[in-house]
Amino acid sequence: MTDHALASATPPPGPDMAMEEYRAPRNQWWDVWDQFKTHKGALFGLGFFIFALLFVYAGPLIWTIDAGYIDIRARNASPSWIHPMGTDQLGRDTMARMMAGGQTSIAVGLTAMLLSLVVGTLIGVVAGYFRRMDGPLMRLTDLFLALPLLPLLLVIIMLFRDQLRGAFGPEGGIFILIVFVIGITSWMQTARVVRGDVLALKEREFVLAAKSIGTPSRRMITRHILPNVMSPIMVSATLGIANAIITESALSFLGLGFPSDFPTWGRLLFDATDWLQSHPERVVWPGLAISLTVLSVNYIGDGLRDALDPRIRGR
Repeated sequence: MTDHALASATPPPGPDMAMEEYRAPRNQWWDVWDQFKTHKGALFGLGFFIFALLFVYAGPLIWTIDAGYIDIRARNASPSWIHPMGTDQLGRDTMARMMAGGQTSIAVGLTAMLLSLVVGTLIGVVAGYFRRMDGPLMRLTDLFLALPLLPLLLVIIMLFRDQLRGAFGPEGGIFILIVFVIGITSWMQTARVVRGDVLALKEREFVLAAKSIGTPSRRMITRHILPNVMSPIMVSATLGIANAIITESALSFLGLGFPSDFPTWGRLLFDATDWLQSHPERVVWPGLAISLTVLSVNYIGDGLRDALDPRIRGR
C-alpha cells in the first residue's frame, strides 16, 4: 500500500482524540505536596500537630471535666480510668488542665507568630526594595539581634504587667503582654531572609519590565514582590510558632507568665516541679506536650522549605 493510500485510510483526528491529547496544566501546589510527602519527618510533624490541635480544641467537647474543678479527696491521684493523667495537689484533673493549657500555649504561639511575621515581612520588604531605607532598618535589626532577649522580656513584663492586668483583666492583660513581647522580639530573622529575597527579585526581568512601564511601587510590591517571597515567609511562620511556644513556656516556668489558676503548659510544668520525686508523671505530660509540639512544627518547617524550593522539588 502506498503512502498516499495509507494516509487516506487513516481517519482524521476527531474531537475525542484531541481532548485525550490535551491535559490541563498541573497545579504547582500538587508538586509542593508531592515533595512534602517525601519528607517523613514533616509528615510526622503535620500529623502530630493536627492531633495536638484536636486534643486541645476538640478534646473538651468529649472530656467535659472542668479544668478548675477542685476535688480534695482525689488530690495527687495517679493515672487511672477516672483521671487518665492523674490529678494535681488540689484534685484538679490533669488531662482537662492539659487541654486548657494547650489552648493558651498554641494561641500564644499562633498570635505571636502572626505579629512577628507582619513586622518582619514589612521591614524586610521595605529595606530590600527602597535603597534609602535599607541602612537604617538593617541597623535597627542588628540592634534587636544584639539585645539579650530573656532579660529584656523579664524587664518589659515587670514594668507593664500590672497596668495591663488592670486594663484588660488578669488573663487578657497577660495574654496581650506576652504576645506583644514575643512578637516584637522575634521578627529579625524573618526581616533578614525577606530582605535578601527582595534584593534578588529586584534584578529579575519581570520586575524590571514592570518598572519600565511605570508601575508604582505599592503595586509592584503587592503584585510582584510579595507573592514571590511567600515561601520563606511560610517557613518562618512555622519556626515562629515553635519559638513563641518555647518562650511562653519559659516565662510561665519562671512564674512571670499567666496567673497560677490559669493553666498553660509552661505553668503546669512549673507547678509540677515541687512534686517531681513523688509524682514524676506530672512533669512528663506538659514536658512531652511542649517538646513534641515544637519538634513537629520544626519538622513541618523543614518539609516546607524543601517543598517550596524549586531547585529541590521533583528530585
